[in-house]
Parts: sequence; C-alpha cells; structure tokens
Amino acid sequence: MNIGQFLIIFWARRVLILAATLSCLVGALIVTAILPPRWQSTARVMLDYIKPDPVTGQVIAGASTRAYVATQTQLVTDYTVAGQVAEQMNWLSDPALIAQWRQRPANDLRDYKRWLADLVIANTKASLVEGSNILEITYTASKPAEAKSAAEAVRKGYIDATLNFRHQDAERNAAWYSGQLEKAKQALDAAVATEASYERANGLVMQQNKLDAESARLQALTQQGAPLSTPVLPTGDSSTAATQLASVQAQLAAQLKILGPNNPEIQDLQSKKAALSELVARDKADARKAAAQISSGGAVALEHAVSAQKAKVVAQSEQIGKLNELHQDVELRRAEYDHIQAKLVQYREQASSTEDSTSAAEDNVTPLGTAATPKAPVFPNYFLIVPGAIGLGLAVGVLVSLLMEFFGRRVRSADDLNIDPETPLICVIPDVGSKRGGRPTGAKLRRRWLSANRGAVGA
Repeated sequence: MNIGQFLIIFWARRVLILAATLSCLVGALIVTAILPPRWQSTARVMLDYIKPDPVTGQVIAGASTRAYVATQTQLVTDYTVAGQVAEQMNWLSDPALIAQWRQRPANDLRDYKRWLADLVIANTKASLVEGSNILEITYTASKPAEAKSAAEAVRKGYIDATLNFRHQDAERNAAWYSGQLEKAKQALDAAVATEASYERANGLVMQQNKLDAESARLQALTQQGAPLSTPVLPTGDSSTAATQLASVQAQLAAQLKILGPNNPEIQDLQSKKAALSELVARDKADARKAAAQISSGGAVALEHAVSAQKAKVVAQSEQIGKLNELHQDVELRRAEYDHIQAKLVQYREQASSTEDSTSAAEDNVTPLGTAATPKAPVFPNYFLIVPGAIGLGLAVGVLVSLLMEFFGRRVRSADDLNIDPETPLICVIPDVGSKRGGRPTGAKLRRRWLSANRGAVGA
C-alpha cells in the first residue's frame, strides 16, 4: 500500500478517528478535574565526600564513590528516615490519616506508623544533580505548604539518621578499642616488668640512648682517654648517667601532672630513675677511683680502666643482647598502646559529638538553603496533558481504523483493484448517485478513468 491509499482509508474513517481523539481528550480533562492537584518541593544537601573527614581523615574516592552516593540516595527513602518524617509532621495524631488507615484493605497488616512511612516513601524521590555532589530530595503532596514542610522534614530526618549511624558506629568502635587498650596495657606492663626484673637480676640498665650502663661507661672512658696527654675526667654531675637521670626526673615530673601513678609509662620512668640513681652513684665512685688512678698512674691507669671495662662489656655481651631484645619488646608494646589509645580517643570524641543537623559538616553532609514553596502544581499540567491526550486519541483512532480495514477489506481506489493493464474491461456500473445529477463523485471519476484507459463504453 502507498501513502495515497492510507490517506483514503483515514479519510473514510475520519469520524472514528475524530471520535477517538475527542474521547481521549474529554477523558483526560475529566480525570484532571477529579484528581486533586499535586505539588512538589525540593530540598538539597551537599555530600562532602571529596574532602577528608575532619575526625578520621578518611577520603571517599574511586569506585567507592558510586556505592557511597547510591547508599545515601537509598537512605533518604528508608524506613528510618520516613518514620522520623511522620513524627515531625505530627501525622501520628492526624484524624484524616487515621481514618484512611482504618479503611485500608483487610489483607494490609501494616501498623499505622509503617503505613505512614510507606506513604512518605511513595512521595519521596532522591537523586544526585548531574555533574555535582549535590543530593536533591523531592517530595510531592496535595498542598504546597505540606510539600515544603515534608521536604524539609525528609532532609532533616536524613541528616539526623546519618549522624545517628555514625555515632552508633563510633560507640561500637570505642567499646572495641577500649577492650583492646586494656589488653595492650597488660602486655606493656608485663614487658616493662620483665625488663626491670632482668635489669635487677643482671645489674644492667638500659638508658634512653638504647645503650646499657656498662656500654655507656665504656664509651665515656674511651672519650675521656682520647687526649691521653691531658686526660679530663667528668664529675658525677656531668656524666652520661647523670644527664640521663636528670632527663628522666624531668619527664617523670611532667608526666605525673597528667598521668596516674599506675600508668605503664610512669612505672617505666620510675624504674629507670631508680636504676639510673644507682648508676650515678657508681659512676661517682668510679670517677673518684679513676681520678686516683690517673693521679697516680696517669694515662696508663686510664688505659687499664678502659681495658677492664671492655672486658666487662664483652663478658656481659649475652646479657646485654637479651636486654636489648626485652627493651625492643617494651618499645613495641608502648607504640601499640599509644596507637590504640589515640584511636580510642578519636572514636570517643566522634561518639560524644552533640552536633545537630544544621551544621553537619562532621558527617560530610551539608544542607543547602531551605525548601521553597512551589509556585505551580506539577499535576495537572495542561501543556502536557492536552497534547498528549490528542496524540493518544489520534493514535488509537488510526490503529482501530487500520484494524477495521484489515479485517473488512474494501476497494476504495483504482490502486486497490490491482488489475493488469492488459486486462480488457467489459463495462462500468454507473454510480447510483448519478441519477441525482450534479458534480460526479469520486467513484464516478474513478470509473470514468478506467473506461478511458481501457477503451470500454460506459453504460
């Protein structure tokens, strides 16, 4: 079939097509008149996942960004948020809504709050503004003021839920790290006690420069014996052990102001203070002895002292190595204890935060402005409904016309005959309307055209 044949069919069925178009248009207008208008209001929040978290320092990037945005979008329409919206809007005591809930189908077993939450979810949409990190929350209601209030309530409920989830997570982490801190403290106390017992048993002291006392004394004697011509002996107050003792005493005094006496670090400092005090006393005695030797024997006596100290260090090399291992274990336990304590403080600070939803920068969610009262309803939109109804009516009318023509085929033009041009024409039956005279109709014109082209004589 060609375009001309289709046009002839549509013209023949013009009444049906017009009736279908008018029916769709009238039906659409009736529906818009019956249904209440729908108003939409939007509220926006900015997801600051690009910036690092101010507490944890974590950054959401890469493939996790898509999952984070999808999670936040779904959270907006979650029951946790919708339930809060119903409470904020005072719908739990609304008589009209209660009456609607009581008229629900018998197979609907939802409680009233869940029914309200589903109502909020059905009217709420959330999507990310393309090309940005702004989450747009849209709420649809039958009144403009209600749409605005509900959009604000949904945004506030979403931010409150986000803040609450983060606080709960921080509380769980803080409780876990609290238990780990207790275990780390016990391990550190045991390591410190083991090191202190080994020091007392072997007469060794590990100083802050990670040298035992005997090795430090050998180093001091070696440095003293460098200028053999004019040896200089340190006094008890200027020896390495005395310097270490003064430093430990200063640290102990400072730490006692902020830590308790049972803290592992305080106990460690007190143990070192006692050991260094004993070492300083020995250094003073050795210095006096060395001074007497130098005064009597000079450089030779100092060399003998250095040699004797070397032999002592070599003899205690196995004990010194063991002490180094114990000290490294103490340092490792202390580093672990400090790390767990820092994490515990961090999560406790996050869990105890009282920041409200109007300044939720901590949760990477920042509200943008306020929800605006809509100026015009989104339904009914006559600029879309009327053209759409007309287009639908035309489509239905054309489709029905084609189906009727398909099941009830008729000859409406010469092209429908599909006759071979060489086939002779016997006669042409005149149109009944020709008796009334007047202008020939389309059918008569077609028959005359066939007669003229096939050499037939009309009756």
